[in-house]
Amino acid sequence: MTLRRNQLAMLAGAIERVAQLDVPADAALYAFFRAHGEMGARDRALVADGAFAYLRRKRSLEALAQSTLPRHLALAVAVRDFDFSVRELTPAINTSDAEWLAAFKSRLHETLPPAVAADVPDWLWDRLGDVYGDDARAAIARSWQVPAPLDLRANVMKASRDEALAALAAEGLAVVATPYAPNGIRIDGRPSMAAHPWVVDGRLEVQDEGSQLIGVLVAPRRNDMVVDFCAGAGGKTLLLGAMMRSQGRLYAFDVAARRLQNMTPRLARSGLSNVHPQVIAHERDAKVKRLAGKIDRVLVDAPCTGFGTLRRNPDLKWRQTPQDLAELTAKQTRILDAASMLVKPGGRVVYATCSVLPEENDAIVDAFLRTHPAFAERDVAPLLAQAGVALDTGPRLRLLPHLHGCDGFFAAVLERNP
Repeated sequence: MTLRRNQLAMLAGAIERVAQLDVPADAALYAFFRAHGEMGARDRALVADGAFAYLRRKRSLEALAQSTLPRHLALAVAVRDFDFSVRELTPAINTSDAEWLAAFKSRLHETLPPAVAADVPDWLWDRLGDVYGDDARAAIARSWQVPAPLDLRANVMKASRDEALAALAAEGLAVVATPYAPNGIRIDGRPSMAAHPWVVDGRLEVQDEGSQLIGVLVAPRRNDMVVDFCAGAGGKTLLLGAMMRSQGRLYAFDVAARRLQNMTPRLARSGLSNVHPQVIAHERDAKVKRLAGKIDRVLVDAPCTGFGTLRRNPDLKWRQTPQDLAELTAKQTRILDAASMLVKPGGRVVYATCSVLPEENDAIVDAFLRTHPAFAERDVAPLLAQAGVALDTGPRLRLLPHLHGCDGFFAAVLERNP
């Protein structure tokens, strides 16, 4: 396999775009590809993989490259992350490139400072050490340096997991059942599934296993009134609706109309009729207040740093700052407080994040319990066991990529006293 000159140029252009870190990486790449409509599917895949490889290993790559020139960084990705030989790069490079590559390759085994080698900002490296200790910190950081697998969820409204596994295996895809989530499927090699018939018609949804386990803790019953308080594009909303077998009533709240609009095609193909998306202005919106004390289950999938998803969203570690973290924890506190007002006696709130930092997780839950005596915490371990999930992370759900193979998630179950 060789790298063509236009592929190198496009990869350099994409790296230059995502390196600005002014918008989420997937949005930056979407705009880049829109501006270069002449690219074929295989070239887009190579460029996207290369841009994300750069973001995952940005700090060590730039240190070893001793350069931030997009062309140099593209060549560095090609050599270190894609294992291209200089011979395979020959059609794309000139004499100056070849000289630079020789120097870069000579530095590949240099010892870098720990945070640089781990490809995380100093402040995050230090905080991970405080929380997890040196060994676990290193393991977590290593897990963030490689792409995540592709996880799917069988939509039980339309197909069982066994049916989906059999059909995908018959196509030659390397599929296995996820070890914990009861309807999850993992595919090796991360093939593009967007146009697959089972995804197009709603029998399968792309969803990380950790995200699926949050629904297990919400455990909505068929005729419940349920609120997904921060629904976003609706991945967990659709999971909850399927668990309810499209019965009861499920509200999907979000402050961003655009995010809820992204749910529309997924909802249309899901086979669900019990989902009611609603845009709210803020957590104290009148649409929220009118449901006070009426709801059986509330999911608060709170906005967070997203550091549990760095295998998929590596730009977040470069875009988030300690100030952002402080602002998020204040927002998380407000949202959980407002969402708790919805729950009727005996009802349940599940507070969840895709973060690995205690400021966004335990600290929020502990503060809530101190100031809301009407609520008591439930141990998640027996709840998971009752659902047939062979996983025990203690009284609160704590998922980490290097231990559980899925995104990092946290969840606590809070129930209002009868």
